[in-house]
Amino acid sequence: MKKFLFKLFFLSVASVSVMAQGSPARVLIIGLDGFSTEGYKVAKHPNIDKMVADGVLSLSTRPVMPSITLPNWTSHLTGSGPEEHGITANNWTLEKHPLPAIAVDEEGYYPSIFKLLKDMVPNVKTAYYYNWKELINPINKKYLDEVAFEENDGYSANYSKAFDFILKHQKDPALIFLYSVHTDHAGHEFGWMSDPYIKAIEDADVAIGALLDKLKKEGLYKGTHFLLITDHGGINKGHGGVSMNEMQVPWAITGPQIRKRGLVTDFNSNKNTSFVLAKIFNISKLPDAWTAILPNVIFK
Repeated sequence: MKKFLFKLFFLSVASVSVMAQGSPARVLIIGLDGFSTEGYKVAKHPNIDKMVADGVLSLSTRPVMPSITLPNWTSHLTGSGPEEHGITANNWTLEKHPLPAIAVDEEGYYPSIFKLLKDMVPNVKTAYYYNWKELINPINKKYLDEVAFEENDGYSANYSKAFDFILKHQKDPALIFLYSVHTDHAGHEFGWMSDPYIKAIEDADVAIGALLDKLKKEGLYKGTHFLLITDHGGINKGHGGVSMNEMQVPWAITGPQIRKRGLVTDFNSNKNTSFVLAKIFNISKLPDAWTAILPNVIFK
């Protein structure tokens, strides 16, 4: 009953329709794997700073447990934790996994934000760019208009493809997921907070800045929501435990519907991401299985 009433409240305060603001809702998710709060505080990232300056930044967002890759990225994109979506390890596959999800679509996948958009938002376009091959395993590709995998930790080609996708579909509502694992791999190889790890973050910031500049030149920046997310932090050369090095990450959002709050300390979880996305797109019905909450400091 409590969950039902909360969803009614969400519907009652939903923002105006996707088209009412004069342009379709568009969200670019920038995902950097293994991007710790410690790393955020030490690395220089002027382009990320400019991007989130007019929005909301959390440096105390909690990953779901275990603090590893696939459970957390799945939680970002499904509004739920491992206890609901059933992804408890990085070796999860649709054919072989120990914990059944509490809800699945026709093909056996837990309902993602991509399915929700395709079901509820007319003409929406969706894209998924990644460079860690297992990442897409829990996502039903039939709800994605474009999918691209880049080999060997590369990400520059995917950043270019994401820009081309936005440019091509600028008149349509769109959700673009743009992910890179190179930051996480630098942590595993050299250690979290090592010089190469910090450089990996700073290299990503340069690529982000170049992408944002291209969007600005095309007049596509101001109408876009940008969401910066990650899955977990790290300690020494690993992660998966419960230290604050691993269990505290940055989460940031900016865009037309977002309040200018700067750094906030309100509770947030990786599994809240899709609820935030649903509100941006003014989706009127959420999956019953989702367990996320909507952070109250974000929207105007």
